[in-house]
Order: sequence, then C-alpha cells, then structure tokens
Amino acid sequence: QVQLVESGGGLVQAGGSLRLSCAASGRTFSNYAMGWFRQAPGKEREFVAAISRSGFSTYYADSVKGRFTISRDNAKNTVYLQMNSLKPEDTAVYYCAGTSYSSSSSYVRFPGNYDYWGQGTQVTVSS
Repeated sequence: QVQLVESGGGLVQAGGSLRLSCAASGRTFSNYAMGWFRQAPGKEREFVAAISRSGFSTYYADSVKGRFTISRDNAKNTVYLQMNSLKPEDTAVYYCAGTSYSSSSSYVRFPGNYDYWGQGTQVTVSS
C-alpha cells in the first residue's frame, strides 16, 4: 500500500502561483510514476501532469504546458506541482496519484491506470 497526502491548495487571484505537494508513505516511492489530476464540479477528472520514476521524463496537458511544472524528490518521497500564471479555469480539486506499471506518456495520462490516490486539495482561482 502507498498512502498519498496532498497539501498546498488554497485561494489565489488570477495570475498568482501555488505549489502543491504530495507526500508518499508505504512502499518505495521511486518505484512509482506519479501524476497530478484535477476535477472541477460537474466535470470528469482530467490529467494535468506526470513524472517518471527517476524524474527524467515529464508530461503535461496542453492546458497547463508552460505554466505548471511537476517535479519529485525521491529522497523526501514527495512530488510537487508548481503552478504559475493561474487562471480561473484552473479551479478544481487536485489529486496526486501513483502507478507502478509504466511511465510511458500514453499510459500516465489516464486516471484508470493509477493504483493509488490522495484525498485531494482544493485550488480556487479568483478572477
């Protein structure tokens, strides 16, 4: 089992920044590719970003590319999502997730491919 706990969400004005963290415990963190997803009210959960086990490869949804940066610190068992130039449409509950099966670009974009999920953290961007 892997336990994931997100933090860092909050209320920010458009154009502002937030940094989300996801702390993992349980099994070996470096064995897992990690992803960030978000879900707005009335919408399906959507892919935001993912990072390979080593951190060498990163992937982003087109809607956040150039504004968000995913990173990880395997020594601290933590994955981060730095969010800059936030927009009201970024408002959602953000979830981190882990998968041990694959780090490929096509695999990590689908929420059904993840084994473990955090409880989510709310991000609200005001206009």
